[in-house]
Amino acid sequence: MQRRSLLTALGASLALPHIARAQTAPLKLRFGWAITPAQLLPVIFDNTGILKHFGKSYVAEPFYFKGSTPQITGLAAGELEISALAFSSFGLAIQNAHMADLRVIGDLYQDGVPGYYSSTYVVRADSDIKTVADLRGKTIASNGLGGAIDMAMRKMLRDHGLEDKRDYKVIEVEFPNMGPMLAEQKVDMAGMVAPFSLTEAKAGRVRTLFTIKDAMGVAQTTLLAARAPFIAKNRAALVDFFEDVQIGTRWLLNPANRKDALALVARVTKRPESNFADWLFTHDDYFHDPDARPNLTALQSNLNVQKDLGFLKMEIDVNKFADLSLVNDAAKRHG
Repeated sequence: MQRRSLLTALGASLALPHIARAQTAPLKLRFGWAITPAQLLPVIFDNTGILKHFGKSYVAEPFYFKGSTPQITGLAAGELEISALAFSSFGLAIQNAHMADLRVIGDLYQDGVPGYYSSTYVVRADSDIKTVADLRGKTIASNGLGGAIDMAMRKMLRDHGLEDKRDYKVIEVEFPNMGPMLAEQKVDMAGMVAPFSLTEAKAGRVRTLFTIKDAMGVAQTTLLAARAPFIAKNRAALVDFFEDVQIGTRWLLNPANRKDALALVARVTKRPESNFADWLFTHDDYFHDPDARPNLTALQSNLNVQKDLGFLKMEIDVNKFADLSLVNDAAKRHG
């Protein structure tokens, strides 16, 4: 009996280090992303040397998606802990996927903030389209039906008395293909984002007809979202995550680091620095909140537009689906 107790105690003591290691293993955070450098997380987590908590309380692993809507499935299936959702996908996740526990927890980028870039709706430089009314009977390129770019376009045209199918035609085109399709006159207008719109404008091939800001004001274009039970269970590590996101974002936005930041983006995107040098991390770029704090006022307005256009059937009170405590607590650490 004594021998058995001793062996049992010895076995327990040998197991304790393994238990301790399991309890202190960094939290695995799988996050989605769709477009960079507009979405900065893939860049930030390629520069982990400046971060305080990466590899200690958490590790972050990026997963590429063609858009934000597929990330809803990733969240629902437990294959993502954090998703990068457009405001439009955020609303659909709550309504269609019945994610009553979904929470917006951070900012990725905002469109139309005064003094910063806004995504553009462009026509060929030599086009006879001069006003929104001139789009009657035309073909428009959208990157995804029901997405943020698509909805702002529809709102602007509706405000001018034009409706899809009755007055114009929309076809889905990926951003890199929009410029060539405009040049080949396969489409008459395209809703474009940076850097594609900036590249086309710099080459003199396109002219801006209107912007997202013209159509719907400030847009919380993409945001970070997670589910409430996961947040509650892993709150401390998530605050550490956001402290690192804030450190990384501030480093990228600091003019003193711009040369290194451009080189970092070029490495991550595998594109030349010249593609970004004229605009990235300047006021010609999208607005990135230094504390990754989302604009809930803009998000509420964006969701209201989504409902008005018929893409949402329910009213969503953003404040009931937001948890800013993580970014707020992380920001307090910076003094």
